Amino acid sequence: MKRLKSIFRVSLLVIFISLTCRPAYAQSDSTILKSMDAVRISLLTCGPGQQIYSLYGHTAIRFQDLGRNQDLVINYGMFSFRQKYFIIRFVFGLTDYEMGIVPYTDFIAEYAAQGRWVMQQTVNLSREEKLAITQAIDENYRPENRIYRYNYFYDNCTTRARDMLTDHIDGAVLYEENRTITTSYREMIHQWNEDRPWARFGNDLLLGLKADKKTDNKAQQFLPDSLRKDFDHALIINKDGSRRQLVTETSWLLKPSKQPEAKEFILSPMQCALLLLILTLLVIGSEWYSKRILWGFDLLLLLLDGAAGLILTAMLFSQHPTVSLNTQLLVFCPLSLIFLFPVVRSLRRHRFHPYLKLWAALTALFLLLYPLQHYEATVGILALILLIRISSLRISCSKSSSRHE
Repeated sequence: MKRLKSIFRVSLLVIFISLTCRPAYAQSDSTILKSMDAVRISLLTCGPGQQIYSLYGHTAIRFQDLGRNQDLVINYGMFSFRQKYFIIRFVFGLTDYEMGIVPYTDFIAEYAAQGRWVMQQTVNLSREEKLAITQAIDENYRPENRIYRYNYFYDNCTTRARDMLTDHIDGAVLYEENRTITTSYREMIHQWNEDRPWARFGNDLLLGLKADKKTDNKAQQFLPDSLRKDFDHALIINKDGSRRQLVTETSWLLKPSKQPEAKEFILSPMQCALLLLILTLLVIGSEWYSKRILWGFDLLLLLLDGAAGLILTAMLFSQHPTVSLNTQLLVFCPLSLIFLFPVVRSLRRHRFHPYLKLWAALTALFLLLYPLQHYEATVGILALILLIRISSLRISCSKSSSRHE
């Protein structure tokens, strides 16, 4: 999924529109159809990159007109980080992506520079279907049509490219589907971020219950490589009942190559959680020895927990359907910010605040709801840390109360 660059040229649009917008007196319908014999339309699937937004690959359409010596790429993944409030808009599902047309040479050079592979699948199209796709691309590229509201799972650069091709085929596309294999959106993206623990942790933290819903064959095509595999074995059922392969030829444009290792924080989320567990046990041991409550540690826990809860609460208002219901709100609770100072004030007096009891109950409920929503093991460790800490505070406060009776 590429960034929007100043690569558009007016001449490209003029050339492309010329394919379908010649005056009627200049060429007959039969001449236009015959010219489609020189047109070749392919699906391009691109391998993952190092940036977070490129971890899952990319899809585009290659349009070649050998008669006019034109070679263009139709790309539905154009965006710019320079857009106002881009990150906030992306989080809330308000990101606008743009369809762009770029020269094939520029497109392939960028992927070669990034060390990403590109595979081409030539689609088996009739003259009429090529013409229909050409006209649809022309219509889609008009300024009023080229911008669309992006949704990672439901409406992205891959699904747009797929629909542009399959919706203009004069017949039905039949995919080879194995109904015994079921998977969720979360499981599918895990295939592509397993080597990036912090990206995986962030995704799992934001994704809610609906991301664990089992998907059907078409839903799984939001991922570029899933669509590529489906195209490989797909058939077109013509209106007369005859069949033809959807793809006539598959070839590497850029073969896989070794990419430089991505730089992430030296410690993984799980390692950080285990260090926090060790720190928590050391704090508890120190408190039992000194008979004092180190309330500064609890202030930090409440602050971090409440801040995370605030982010997850904000996601409830996102237009991304898969983040709107998230059981992790039970453990990362925004109420921790509200009760931060009352809890700390009570702990300084060796008193157990009622919010801690509520927090423990919510955290325990969160662990019980694991069968409904998958979450990173790291979050489970964090939940256990909270339960251990709250239990130790309850014991410390009870002992202190007994000593003062």
